[in-house]
Amino acid sequence: MATAFLRAPASRPLVRVEHVSHRYGRGDGGAPVLEDVSLTLHEDEVVGLLGRSGSGKSTLLRSIAGLIRPDEGSVRFADVPDGPAHTISMVFQTFALFPWLTVLQNVELGLEAQRVPADERRTRALAAIDLIGLDGFENAYPKELSGGMRQRVGLARAIVVNPSLLLMDEPFSALDVLTAETLRTDLLDLWAEGRMPIKSILIVTHNIEEAVLMCDRILVFSSNPGRVAAEIRVDLPQPRDRLDPAFRKLVDDIYAQMTARAPAEPVRDGLFPGTGIQMVLPRVSTNALAGLIEEVDASPFDGRAAMADLADQLQLEVDDLFPMAETLQLLRFAELQGADILLTPAARRYAQADVDTRKALFAQALLAHVPLAQHIRRILDERSGHVAPARRFRDELEDHMSEDYADETLRTATHWGRYAEVFAYDEDADRFSLDDVV
Repeated sequence: MATAFLRAPASRPLVRVEHVSHRYGRGDGGAPVLEDVSLTLHEDEVVGLLGRSGSGKSTLLRSIAGLIRPDEGSVRFADVPDGPAHTISMVFQTFALFPWLTVLQNVELGLEAQRVPADERRTRALAAIDLIGLDGFENAYPKELSGGMRQRVGLARAIVVNPSLLLMDEPFSALDVLTAETLRTDLLDLWAEGRMPIKSILIVTHNIEEAVLMCDRILVFSSNPGRVAAEIRVDLPQPRDRLDPAFRKLVDDIYAQMTARAPAEPVRDGLFPGTGIQMVLPRVSTNALAGLIEEVDASPFDGRAAMADLADQLQLEVDDLFPMAETLQLLRFAELQGADILLTPAARRYAQADVDTRKALFAQALLAHVPLAQHIRRILDERSGHVAPARRFRDELEDHMSEDYADETLRTATHWGRYAEVFAYDEDADRFSLDDVV
C-alpha cells in the first residue's frame, strides 16, 4: 500500500502573473476572455486552473508559456542568480505528436531545438521514455500507440528538457476513464518521488474530481470574462481516496461554488450571460434535458441529487452537466441548491408524462422563461402570413453578442421551439413559421 504524504506548504515563488487581461479581436471592441487575473505559482506545488470552457484557462496557460502576449498585465519569472534560467514545457490535450517520427525522435525534438549534441539527446530521451513507462516502444510510430501511450510520449517530450514549470492543458480529457486514471496516478507518483526535474506543475481542467485528486491548490475561474473567483487549498494527503468523506465534501463545496449566483442576480436570468433576448443559450438538446430529469426523478435520487453523484453516475464533466442543470433551472424545471439539483413539481410531472404532455409542459416553460423564444413566437403571431426570416433574429442577436454566440443561441432556441411545437423552422429557406403548429 502506498504511503500517504502531505506536501509541505508552498515555498519560493516561481512565476508571478499580475493583472493579466486578454481579448479576442482587435482593439477595445474585442471580446474579453481574461480580466485582471493575478496569481503566483510557487515551487513544489501542483496548481489547478478549474473552470468551464470559455473561462480563459487555456488562454492564461498560453500567456504563461509565452505563446501569446496578454493585452494588459505581465507574466514574470523569479530571478535565478545562480544557475540556468527557468524553462517551460507544455503537454497538450491532443498529444501533438509528429506522425512521421518515431517515439524516440518525437521525444528528442525539444533537445534538438536546444542544439543538444546527438549522443546526449539520445541518452536523455531514452531515460525519459523509460521514466514514463514506454521502454521498448522507442522505434514505434504514433499510429501504433494507444491514446494513453501517445500522451505518455507527450509527457516524456515535455520533461526531457528539464523544465522548471510543466504546463498541462486538459491532458487527460481525450482519454478513456481508466487510461486517464492510470496516467494521473503514474504522474503523481513520479512527482511525489521527485523523479521529474520539475519545480511546479500548472494544470488546466474542467473536471472537479481531477482537480481535487491532483492539486495542492485550485484556482476556480468564472466566465465572461475569465477571472479568479476563488482559491482553494487542498490539504489532503496523497494518495487521495475519492471515497474519503473529506474528499467528497471538498468536491461538493466546489460544485456549490461554481453553480452559485451572486446575491443580487435575479433568478429570471438563470446562470447565462445577458438578459432578455440577449441571453446566451447553450447548445443543450431536449433529449439530454429529458434524460437528466428522468435520472434525478428516479431512485435513488427521488427528485434531488448531488451534482457530484450525478457526474459520477452519468460520466459527465462540468462542461456537460452544468449547462444542462442550468437550463433546467432557467425553465423552472429545477433549482440549484448548493451542490444539489432539486427538481420542481413541473419537472417531476414531466418525468412521468407521455410525449404529448411533455411537449406541452416544455412549451409552457419555454414561452414563460426564454425571452428569445417568446420574441420569435410573438413576431410570427403578429404577421399576417405567420412567417419571418431567421436572418432577422440573427441580426438582432449580433447587435448584442458575437456572431458565434448569436448562431449558437438561435440554433438552441430553434431546437427547443421545434421540439415544443411553439414554431416551425425551414432550414432550406432559413425562416420560421407557424406551419403545422397546433
